[in-house]
Amino acid sequence: MPILTFIISAVLLILIVILLNLLYAKQGNWMLNRLLVVMLFARAGQIIVYLLILSNQLAIFPFFLKLFTPFYFAAPACFYLYIIGFINDRKSFRKIEWLHFIPVILAVIHVLPWHFSPPIQWGAIAKQIVENRQMLMNQRTGLFPAYFYHAMMSLIILGYLFAAWHAVLTSRIIREKEWDISKIWIYFCLAAATLFRLIGILPLIFENLHYPLGSYIWFAITNSVILLLVIIFLLHQPSMLYRYLLVSSNLKMNDPEPRQSERIGASTSPPTSTSPPKSNLLPDQLSAYMESMKEFMANEKPFLLPDFQIVHIAQKLNIPVHHCSFVINKVTGKNFRNWINGYRVNNFIYEYPVLADRMTIEAIAHNSGFKSLATFYNAFKKETGLMPTAYFLKKEQNLS
Repeated sequence: MPILTFIISAVLLILIVILLNLLYAKQGNWMLNRLLVVMLFARAGQIIVYLLILSNQLAIFPFFLKLFTPFYFAAPACFYLYIIGFINDRKSFRKIEWLHFIPVILAVIHVLPWHFSPPIQWGAIAKQIVENRQMLMNQRTGLFPAYFYHAMMSLIILGYLFAAWHAVLTSRIIREKEWDISKIWIYFCLAAATLFRLIGILPLIFENLHYPLGSYIWFAITNSVILLLVIIFLLHQPSMLYRYLLVSSNLKMNDPEPRQSERIGASTSPPTSTSPPKSNLLPDQLSAYMESMKEFMANEKPFLLPDFQIVHIAQKLNIPVHHCSFVINKVTGKNFRNWINGYRVNNFIYEYPVLADRMTIEAIAHNSGFKSLATFYNAFKKETGLMPTAYFLKKEQNLS
């Protein structure tokens, strides 16, 4: 039992650190960060309630169970909204999507202290929580009957899990051949959520099969160990960790969202020219590096990956990063971001006439490597001097 308590406490501490990072993050997608906060808070709440029961704090655990119950009901909807928000690169909710949180309102009503509500058997509830029998709970935890908690929770969890898988499998992500970091992250999230949900409903399955499980403590151990392994995996994947969880750091992301002053239609001042980084490259080396980089871009088309960064081309061609930066600045007069976006714009111009009748501008822009529509429009205007509609209209007039 002490080892189990230590493992669970360690997992809780790491979850709280990640949760606080996301809560105060100044970078990344605000909506997605807050959805992750709710999911992690719900998971942390389950751990806190479990630890309180293990430490025999039966007098105060009901307060925390009531406090976290609305978050338990919110977590499945938040997971689904996170998935569809991620794959569609959305920054805000649609009005109709607030309906997903109706169960949360019911959960709040359920846990409020109603004076006419019958007394609750908290001792029996604590025993069932330790046995991981939340989905089989036969005790009321609030105003509504016992089946409100376990039956509705089971339906919500399985329904949203199925909807999330369906959203991904029918999205553009499944059609992309390249396994970039965003694709790995979304499948990682789906796999982790599915695994934890299966562990959660195992007691329900075994109960229906009348299979004697013995000590339910093994479910708690398995759950905690798997969660710890997931966290260790993330710690060894810094590209995912710092992009999607510890996003409050000052790590520079490739192709970031433009500042307000850079958005289309906003007043902008001419960019200040900066001198390229100094390097001792000879003219022949400069030319050879540039040719290798152009050949790599033409053959491999790495710019189609939204997360492609200068370090990737440096590693692929075995060229120091600062040399790559110097060559791009010296030969093209652009920084790396603008240089890459030039390739993306050219790819869009090539693909648009063929795909325009069956795909939106946003979808074609994303397939060309752009993360957002605003970034695409800025890059297109910078590269061609026109917006896409005006550009293709002028092109048609020139051909006629």
